[in-house]
Amino acid sequence: MTDLPANAAHDLIGTSRPAQESRWRVAARTAFPFLVVALAWEITARLGVFPPKLFPSLVEVGAAFWRLTLEGILPHHAFDTILRLIGGFALAAVIGVTIGILMGRSRRMEDIFLPLVSIMAPIPGIAWAPLFLLWFGLGGRPAMLLVAFVSTFPIIFNTWTGVKAVKEIWVRSAQAMGADDRNLFVKVIVPGALPYILTGLRLGLAQAWRTLVGVEMLAAVPWGLGWMIFGAREFLNTDVMLAGVVVIGALGLLLETQVFRRLERFTVMRWGTMT
Repeated sequence: MTDLPANAAHDLIGTSRPAQESRWRVAARTAFPFLVVALAWEITARLGVFPPKLFPSLVEVGAAFWRLTLEGILPHHAFDTILRLIGGFALAAVIGVTIGILMGRSRRMEDIFLPLVSIMAPIPGIAWAPLFLLWFGLGGRPAMLLVAFVSTFPIIFNTWTGVKAVKEIWVRSAQAMGADDRNLFVKVIVPGALPYILTGLRLGLAQAWRTLVGVEMLAAVPWGLGWMIFGAREFLNTDVMLAGVVVIGALGLLLETQVFRRLERFTVMRWGTMT
């Protein structure tokens, strides 16, 4: 096997170094806002602008996080919250995408559902919590059902918009090439609307988080991050409250990077529908 010329080897080394530098630059740019917020928080805590009991330092929050994790309390709360979130959000995704597609493809379904969705969507999820607690009792079931109910509306809206936004020339071209209704739906409508559907799922998940944490504070559930934060508030354990908030943010970031971005990479980015 022949060796590479010196200039070729130099070119290969030169092309790999900027790639590494770009990765470091991306990582630094991503971490920079978090570092600024952490520094501002720590300075505020050290200067004593607020009482230490109400505004603990990051060291105290980290110590509470570590202690609760080792004792198994924080993982138990997080696990129960994730189960309710996944159950409610999965139900919302199925119902929301189905209704949104029906609305986008049928004028009659659009006339039926659009006024209802337009009226229900602006109502905050927490406003429904007392009714769901009266209808379904205390515990995790009303929390999961309320998450499903509230998260459905942004998914319906974005799915409906995505189906409507599919270019007519794509549909006519597929029909001209002999595509039946099934192939038209699978190969044209769904890929064309998928960027909007993913946006709706993201908005629905954010709505699910806000609603679930709020209703866990009211539903008298034995475990859950919302219940943990609410219970810590009663004893002014601000470090425990902040540890729960950190877990919620970390779980949201994990779902975004490991689920939605990967789904985008293997679908809309590969198909080219993002552009």
